Amino acid sequence: MTLLGPAEVRELATRLGVRPTKTLGQNFVHDANTVRRIVRAADPAPTDVVVEVGPGLGSLTLALLPEVERVHAVEIDPALAAALPATVAKHDPEHADRLHVINRDAMKVQPEDFGESPTALVANLPYNVAVPVVLHLLATLPGLRHGLVMVQKEVADRLTAGPGSKVYGVPSVKLAWYAEARQAGRVPPGVFWPVPNVDSGLVAFTRREPPAEVDRDQVFAVVDAAFAQRRKILRGALAGWAGGPDEAERLLRAAGVDPGARGESLSVEQFAAIAAAGGGSVPGGRAGRARGRG
Repeated sequence: MTLLGPAEVRELATRLGVRPTKTLGQNFVHDANTVRRIVRAADPAPTDVVVEVGPGLGSLTLALLPEVERVHAVEIDPALAAALPATVAKHDPEHADRLHVINRDAMKVQPEDFGESPTALVANLPYNVAVPVVLHLLATLPGLRHGLVMVQKEVADRLTAGPGSKVYGVPSVKLAWYAEARQAGRVPPGVFWPVPNVDSGLVAFTRREPPAEVDRDQVFAVVDAAFAQRRKILRGALAGWAGGPDEAERLLRAAGVDPGARGESLSVEQFAAIAAAGGGSVPGGRAGRARGRG
């Protein structure tokens, strides 16, 4: 098995007529040491069935295939998706049968696209869709137990931030609903083609049970409302969700949360407690009517 270097990446892109586009967030890794580092940090088991989103020209795919049972490569670009099997067959014929290419938008994949249940996510994610892709896959693929993704460093900071951090927000809380996450290193711009103007970061996660037996969509509705106007205290920020500031205050106190606090100070468990206090309420001011007040 041989990995792709800068010359191979450029030659392959030229032959395929591929020009990386900002629209698709394409930045191809051309450094073999970096893809080896990603696989080491992901620490996949030989029995893992891996989802790789945005395999591009195949740099990370080639490093993954010898280490796992199967790689489902989800690629939105038809030209890249069509070329990937041939690239793998040329550089790693021994493990070519472990590759399954899915030419589809990662935000639209469903369990039936994979055949077997994926257990891990390992990917160099396009910067512009990194957060929604991670959340969609965790929501859609319950067998996804762990993973490691490379994202823009700023996004890595947000995904792994804790309550009270300046960058703690909606992505932090929603990922925490599904998984324990941590930063696993920084990646410099020079290992990509084209070279981005920002550093990248590695985010590792391990799935956990949800922090409470509360409807996830209702918890996420509370989170979205709390951060929609970040500087508002919760009594005001959740007024629309709860059906008014007085009802918001009542629910917050029932959940054991200070109505004068801000969303950035709350853990995912506290957001779940607020949703639970709402009794399965829905956004749009219908919380009280759901409990027979209107």
